[in-house]
Amino acid sequence: MRKMIGFGIILLFAVATSACANQNGAPDSGEQAAPAAASEDIDHSRAALPASGNVIAPSQLTYAGAFRLPGSWEPPQTFAYGGNAMTFRPDGDAGNTDNFPGSLFVMGHDTIAYGDLPDGNQVAEISIPNPTMTKNLEEMNTAEFLQPFEDVTAGFFGQLEEIPKAGMAYLDHPATGPKIHITWGQHLQPPDTASHGWFDPDLKNPNMAGSWFLGDQNLYSVNGYMFTIPMAWADAYTGGKPLASGRMRDGGQGGMGPTLFAYRPWNADGSPPPDGTRLEETTLLLYENAYASMEIERAMDGYQHPDEWEGSAWLEDSAGKAALVFAGTKANGSRFWYGYMHPDGPDKVCVDQHVADFKTCRMADGSVCAAAETQGCCEEDQESCVSMRGWWSNRFDAELIFYDPADLAAVAGGAMESWEPQPYAVLDIDEHLLLSAPEWDKAMLGWGDQRRYRIGAAAFDRGSGLLYLLELFADEGKPVVHVWRLE
Repeated sequence: MRKMIGFGIILLFAVATSACANQNGAPDSGEQAAPAAASEDIDHSRAALPASGNVIAPSQLTYAGAFRLPGSWEPPQTFAYGGNAMTFRPDGDAGNTDNFPGSLFVMGHDTIAYGDLPDGNQVAEISIPNPTMTKNLEEMNTAEFLQPFEDVTAGFFGQLEEIPKAGMAYLDHPATGPKIHITWGQHLQPPDTASHGWFDPDLKNPNMAGSWFLGDQNLYSVNGYMFTIPMAWADAYTGGKPLASGRMRDGGQGGMGPTLFAYRPWNADGSPPPDGTRLEETTLLLYENAYASMEIERAMDGYQHPDEWEGSAWLEDSAGKAALVFAGTKANGSRFWYGYMHPDGPDKVCVDQHVADFKTCRMADGSVCAAAETQGCCEEDQESCVSMRGWWSNRFDAELIFYDPADLAAVAGGAMESWEPQPYAVLDIDEHLLLSAPEWDKAMLGWGDQRRYRIGAAAFDRGSGLLYLLELFADEGKPVVHVWRLE
């Protein structure tokens, strides 16, 4: 069954990316090629010290271990090939008395287009066991179901099923009571398709409401991750908008770096607005868009088109220091390109030589690669490619990047342009990951230094200072939950 699930996902990516199926260049089965250790030629600093100084340092995050997700492998009610969204519930698992209170809502196996799995992306609530400092799955504790999988969005977002993108944020606000706010999109985003809604934490009776737009924002910029903003900060800088939503779309189609918008999706009496409402939003972070500029400009420092930022959280410690953190898989190679992995190794480039409407290969500084590197190395119609088609780099790393909330406040107030904030620190987290993806998913994920899709959704327990982060494809297709404690 596990291999069948993986095969279904590979078929989905093949349809969406016209990928080739041959894996001739993959490592021999039975042994995953591990990424090389971080080396001196990879710059993980990419940062300037923040002006405010009132920020969280990466050294304040202490790794606490990991735990497994429960359940079977039978789709759609499985966490295998899921992890698109996750959020923390402070009052969940009320009987728990250990040092990891609350619960997590986690999204399961993705919907597969064209009728193959139309009821995917179901949501379950799980307990939070004590994490274990091990990379041996058998030695990890496993969470338990508090609420089983339910199709909470049934009847909504039906046009958005081709490689879905989603985010969730639990918020118990006096105006609405407890709600789980949700955003939803897909890989190839259709125009004029609303992206946001909410549902109740009782998953059997979700009372889904929506769907709404965030103003007139590019849909590639709004529907990939969500979190809550501390109410005092929201009141001071966003006009009381306590929810944040954004997306990082590879290729720069939503912005050349992570994006972020604050919003508040309820009427004065706490009721939901009508379907199709364009909610008022406050822009907090938005880099240049590849549709507006073919060059790498007004971008995040070190930006590359294959960058993936899938999780986000607003961290705050007991001393009042704060940081906006994005979690993802950062392209850090000397070159990045649209095409395939090269069968001769990560130092080689293999572009899709049939693409002519944009530059298919660039150096790390954004300049265009030499003509000799844009000739291609395979033909997908001849099944000679070793990977699926997409954005690749010589190297990827799992990272947390830290932004100063004072910069976001300056953007909200008009004192900074939306593309001016930059990360003030970077934390490489690969040393804690299992990086043990199934053999049959290598054509999609890559391997070794070129392993993509390492990190999924994030959630933060502000009361206990615990950061939860999903490592994708770590447990034969299921995510594993990693935990950091904010000191």
